[in-house]
Amino acid sequence: MRNKLLPVIEALVVGILVYLLTITSLFSELDYIVRDNLFQVPRGIRSDIKIIGIDAKTLEAYGPIQTWSRDKYADVINALNVDDNTKPYVIGFDILLSGNIDEGDAALVEAASKYDNVVVVSRLVYSNKWETTPDGVAYYPVEGVISPYKDLLEVTDTGYSNVAPDSDGTVRRIIPTETYNGVTYQTFSKVMYDKYCETVGITPNTIPTDMTGRTIINYSGKPGNYEYISMVDVIEGKIDPRVFADSIVFVGAYDPEMQDNFSVPNGGSSNMNGVEIHANIFQSYMQGRFAVNGSPYLLGLITALVAMLLHILFRKIKIWQSVILLVASIGTEVGILVAVNNNGYSYSVIYFPLVIFLSFIYSLAINYLLESRKKKKVLNAFRKYVAPQIVEEIAKKGDFEIKVGGENRDIAVLFVDIRGFTTMSEALEPEQVVEILNEYLTLTTKSIFDNSGTLDKFVGDATMAVFNSPFDLEDYEYKAVCAAMDIVKGGEAIEEKFQKRFGRSVGFGVGVNCGPAVVGNVGCEFRMDFTAIGDTVNTAARLEANAKKGQVLISDVLYERLKDRLEVSEVGEIPLKGKTKGVFVYEVKKIIGRD
Repeated sequence: MRNKLLPVIEALVVGILVYLLTITSLFSELDYIVRDNLFQVPRGIRSDIKIIGIDAKTLEAYGPIQTWSRDKYADVINALNVDDNTKPYVIGFDILLSGNIDEGDAALVEAASKYDNVVVVSRLVYSNKWETTPDGVAYYPVEGVISPYKDLLEVTDTGYSNVAPDSDGTVRRIIPTETYNGVTYQTFSKVMYDKYCETVGITPNTIPTDMTGRTIINYSGKPGNYEYISMVDVIEGKIDPRVFADSIVFVGAYDPEMQDNFSVPNGGSSNMNGVEIHANIFQSYMQGRFAVNGSPYLLGLITALVAMLLHILFRKIKIWQSVILLVASIGTEVGILVAVNNNGYSYSVIYFPLVIFLSFIYSLAINYLLESRKKKKVLNAFRKYVAPQIVEEIAKKGDFEIKVGGENRDIAVLFVDIRGFTTMSEALEPEQVVEILNEYLTLTTKSIFDNSGTLDKFVGDATMAVFNSPFDLEDYEYKAVCAAMDIVKGGEAIEEKFQKRFGRSVGFGVGVNCGPAVVGNVGCEFRMDFTAIGDTVNTAARLEANAKKGQVLISDVLYERLKDRLEVSEVGEIPLKGKTKGVFVYEVKKIIGRD
């Protein structure tokens, strides 16, 4: 009962572990890495999204950006809008233009108001201390807003450029909307998207958000994937304006020294410029490809139940089947979660595979230990019946297969009985009888084992042995006869010993036969023995019954197989109970070539 309950208890532990890990996201940073590689696969960038970069070439031409007059940005707007037929739908400046500097401020305002396709950024200032909503959700409140200078703010649309890095510093999600002092603010890319939809006359896509107001970005491109043009080339007229026809243009920092780059899920060792992140977010708005974290409780419950079932199966099925099941279940989970992510819900990936892999390893180890213990138990049982050298060979090969339902085998069978034992036992004390019997049985057992036979059973003062069962044995007929002769020869020394001690002597009569027999477990449900049955066995028993003290009798069948290796004398035919025809018998005198 305990052995049956143990896998169930283990399965409960596995299920609880999967559930707790999933809802607590204990290894969140590792999970982020796996999810990034599965969910953030590049899907192809749109050719109508372009970036004008403030790169090293531009900085070399115009000096540090802090020294610029804002007429540079006015020049960009004018260059892109030079022709109504080629102008972009939207131009977004990912550059915080707060406070007034010089007369260039007015030039920028004039250009932006003239074409009405410009969006600029603001920046939210968050508190360093988190608070909780009435529902118990933690968040960092907005303490202030850094906006563009007043005149520019009045003629442009504005969105905040803040992104929300995760605990590992990677930008995976945004907060599309924030509120401060009763005013609602939208993220820069969302404002760009709404401006685009208004211009082309389409209805904006709505995106999901989680309880914290965040949504996960499904990146379309890696760092450097979007078409990039140096800002100085645009201002100096080196780029044909038609390049920007019907496009969405982002203008922003494109040089590492400007320190506007971030770690992103699909960037590997490369950071992505902030302006590229906004381009990816914009494309996600266009394609409606955002996701929110799904309920970890639902996922934890489902995967816990599946993991419990898998653990029970791991404990029952073969290793190769477990490997297939392990790979298939992990692959299925990954495939389902990728598809679900593409449809707007993101879930943790690693906890189910991690736990079922540990479950597989544990089951493998436990099954190995149980199998080793079982084999050891079987080997210990064999040692009582089978020659030690056979047991050692079995142990090396690890071959324990026996057809327990029964099989036909050609075997040699040996019966040996003590002659005069009944008379002797009546005349001696019980302790003396047992001492003599034990010594004789030790001799018979040793002789059988020395010749690689299997001790089938003791029946009072008689012994039955088989050769070539339950395992294959070369030259088994010869070895059976050798065992019989060893018993007779060994009995002579023991006979002399007990004659001196007790004044009594006994000897052995041995019968050996060979031929087909049925070997297997014989008995009832609660008591079984592995033995051999059939005419071959019965004939061997009859030969032993007819053998006199010191005689080894063999059948004619056995003699025909070994006649070139034995010296025998003919005994003649003896009758067999239940048969009309008897068996011709030989007495073995000597084994040729064996001392």
